[in-house]
Amino acid sequence: MYNKYEIIIYWSSEDNAYIAEVPELPGCMADGRTYQEALKNAEQIIEEWIETAAKLDRPIPQPKGRLLYA
Repeated sequence: MYNKYEIIIYWSSEDNAYIAEVPELPGCMADGRTYQEALKNAEQIIEEWIETAAKLDRPIPQPKGRLLYA
């Protein structure tokens, strides 16, 4: 299930890094020096986000796939 969340990756000049956002999981973001590193870090943080939400008994949104605003 973790790999079904949409991940948006873009370059940030301000941070001098690629930023990976997961819009369906509030506050779920990662970064990396390369596109691939940002993607790998995002995949890890998605897993951690879900594990934390489960431990805190918070709802975990179902992946919807491609979002209209992305």
